[in-house]
Amino acid sequence: MAHLVTRQGGVAITAAISPYRAIRAENRALIGPGNFVEVYCDCPLSECERRDLKGLYAKAHAKIAAGQKAGFTGLDDPYEPPQAAEVVVKTAEETVIQSTAKIVER
Repeated sequence: MAHLVTRQGGVAITAAISPYRAIRAENRALIGPGNFVEVYCDCPLSECERRDLKGLYAKAHAKIAAGQKAGFTGLDDPYEPPQAAEVVVKTAEETVIQSTAKIVER
């Protein structure tokens, strides 16, 4: 959908949970390198777990402890951080307003 919007000159903001660099590279190529802005929400795993209101991390940890595959990004499934994101927001250190300002400025 973002491809169609940008192809017509619009701006699309999406939350694409993509733990693999190859998928993000495909998206960048589809949208076009001049139009694609990657925002890396850099947050320590411990902070993500602290913020987890649904208990998804606890459930994944329980599965892993039981010898089962949880398929949970950052725990038993890899996450490949961006190597050159256009914007990096450190959500454990910045306020929402500070992080948002970085994105909007870009």
